[in-house]
Amino acid sequence: MKIEMIVERTKTGYSAYADKYPAYTVGGSLDELKANMLDALNLYFEKDGKEVKEQDLKITLDLPQFFEFYKVINAKALSERIGMNQSLLAQYIKGNKKPSLIQTQRILKGVQQVGKELAAIQFIL
Repeated sequence: MKIEMIVERTKTGYSAYADKYPAYTVGGSLDELKANMLDALNLYFEKDGKEVKEQDLKITLDLPQFFEFYKVINAKALSERIGMNQSLLAQYIKGNKKPSLIQTQRILKGVQQVGKELAAIQFIL
């Protein structure tokens, strides 16, 4: 079972709610937020005898939230890598424009490709 968790940045950290269940929480960090969401969901499902684990969570962010969470990702370099106009990507990130589904998938594919490449890197010791 995958439970979608919508995450938003707040002044004090993060907040999240489960898309299809009456569970919501806050946390000072993403790790704390996940742990709190697991607690909230497990309390909700306790009566049914179900247990929710971290792998059951699907974290959903919009583009501005993603780039807020992962400031280490350089938007200019990403735009060059995926062949997107830097100004357009910046407008998506600032929330001035909303990307289409195709543009969102294009950005996500680029980010995921970078993630795969980073995961495969080995350093010489």
